[in-house]
Amino acid sequence: MSSKHHHLVIMAGGVGSRFWPMSSTQRPKQFLDILGCGKTLLQLTVERFEGIIPPENVWVVTSMRYHDLVSQQLPQVPAQNILLEPCRRNTAPCICYAAWRIKKRDPLATMVVAPSDHTIIDVKGFQTAIQECISFAEETDAILTLGIKPTRPETGYGYIKGDLSYSSSRHRGIFRVDSFKEKPTLEVARQYIQQSGYLWNAGIFVWSVSTIVNAFRVYEPEMSRIFEHLLPLYDTEQEQAAINIDFPQCQEISVDYAILERAEEIFVYPGNFGWSDLGTWGSLHEQLPHDRYENAAVGPDVRLIEAHGNIVHTTGLRQVIVQGLEDCIIAEHDGQLLICKRSDEQRIRLFHD
Repeated sequence: MSSKHHHLVIMAGGVGSRFWPMSSTQRPKQFLDILGCGKTLLQLTVERFEGIIPPENVWVVTSMRYHDLVSQQLPQVPAQNILLEPCRRNTAPCICYAAWRIKKRDPLATMVVAPSDHTIIDVKGFQTAIQECISFAEETDAILTLGIKPTRPETGYGYIKGDLSYSSSRHRGIFRVDSFKEKPTLEVARQYIQQSGYLWNAGIFVWSVSTIVNAFRVYEPEMSRIFEHLLPLYDTEQEQAAINIDFPQCQEISVDYAILERAEEIFVYPGNFGWSDLGTWGSLHEQLPHDRYENAAVGPDVRLIEAHGNIVHTTGLRQVIVQGLEDCIIAEHDGQLLICKRSDEQRIRLFHD
């Protein structure tokens, strides 16, 4: 099928304030240059789909408060493709709204749904995976999710248990899903990575628009009726006012609970392209290049002396010298400074909140 029917939905409504002092509820992490590469996580998300999704088929679902940030950072995205949520209702209403919106414009569409704040190291490998997944979705009525081959016993991710013994007949890299697993304890996570078939749940989905709309009709009929009822108003001046009234009526539920854990035809593509959901300073440390002493730094002039295992993020300072610290986070932004042990990041964040 022509790429003119390929659509990308980016979920960019999260508050994403875990990267304090750099992020805040006014400017969440998806709108920040966390990696120090001159582009925000949102911009990098769109960029990695270039050549696969036409710019006019890129959609962003975000909070009303972030409309201007999206417009400024993604001027190539049509204004009518920025869908504004009046309140937070998790991923199922977000995806259902986008699906019905796309269905009205392009009933033959294939949708890729991706978060706005993840990182991918091997972009070419990721693009190959997405193209394979789109081809699969065009040929079937199945729901497809991307799984990531785990590299450690991670307790911060959900897991997918796939049947890797038998692949799809026409797509050798795609397998049936046996079950979805909640975020595990460390002991359970260790058991998962010792067994075949357990993958991290990346929260990236691929399906035809007709497949996901029908899934919502079956498993979330009340939610589906809300957005189907609004069909005549899409792409009109009355759309936003109607969404402001009807969107809050949706149940607050993730698409995993609403659809994936209840549907029958669920498949997974196991990927290995350097994915991270970049939820903490610690996860950023894993994504950035390291020096010989396992330090990672973002900033114009960061010097580390007798220092080991640190992450330094100080883009607002001309020069930073760190001596003698080990396994610490040093982060500065707009006159606010964080210095703490990497192991204490969660406790410090709770204290700040």
